[in-house]
Amino acid sequence: MASPETSSTLKLPSFEQALFLRLQESDLFKGYCDAFRMATGLPLRFMRADEEWCLNEHRQNQSPFCEMLHHCSVACHDCKTINHRLMKEAEVKGPASCGCFAGLCATAVPIRVGATTIGYLKTGQVFHRQPTEQQFQILSEKLSSNGVKSKELKDLKTAYFETQTVDPKRYDSMISLLDSFSKQLSQHAEELAMVEEGKEPAAILKARTFIHQHLDEPLPLGIVARQAGLSESHFCRVFKEITGLTLTDYVTRARIAWARKELLRPATRVSEIAFQVGFQSLSQFNRSFAKINGCSPSAWREQQLEKLSA
Repeated sequence: MASPETSSTLKLPSFEQALFLRLQESDLFKGYCDAFRMATGLPLRFMRADEEWCLNEHRQNQSPFCEMLHHCSVACHDCKTINHRLMKEAEVKGPASCGCFAGLCATAVPIRVGATTIGYLKTGQVFHRQPTEQQFQILSEKLSSNGVKSKELKDLKTAYFETQTVDPKRYDSMISLLDSFSKQLSQHAEELAMVEEGKEPAAILKARTFIHQHLDEPLPLGIVARQAGLSESHFCRVFKEITGLTLTDYVTRARIAWARKELLRPATRVSEIAFQVGFQSLSQFNRSFAKINGCSPSAWREQQLEKLSA
């Protein structure tokens, strides 16, 4: 399905949050999340793009050492700072990893709808090398200076040395799996973004079915409304209410989604794809594609083919 553009509509908190919750409760996410945790032994969280790292609901899904650190306000502040930087890097570059002040590695993988990031898959909280007594001594001195008591340091030390150590190459393989899943989840998000489950009247379903069967043809309002059995004014109101999009935006995004699939065929020219999916001119296609995906069709194709080859 098509992907919403980075417009004011998509930036409405109610829209993003509803979409995030739908993804979080989906069988696709729950099934993969359980499998990832069981196979790797790593925590996996799905967090909104505007969410803080150190929230109570994540405490049962992280290393015991990190959970203990949450009781220290200074350490928690450091975690937030580091992970804010991590999310910013992931938003620009894709999957990103960084080390925290305690020497643990964390990773964020963005989930996008079009060019907009709605959340992140986060994992890690592991060492890449077995920590040493000297490393903990340096850490404990910092924590002590920030008010952590000796009894707390003793418990932290136990949890510190019980933290999982994962070889960097093995960890990279785990992140590659997570990146592949993020693409599936992003595609599922695009489908959910088009219409909320269980709230679609039969008339709108008829219209959407007709649209997708005739994407390569002109789709004027009058014809689509007639297929839905509604007047044009009534159709516009109901269609926007159900999908959150105007008919023009919906058709454009559906065509761009089709174009993205065709762009993965290296031998097909961009101009051919533009007309194949229903655009009337190459310039119109280029503008629409860049608005939704944040780059030109050629640049998007190059990025995707490089990832596939890698």
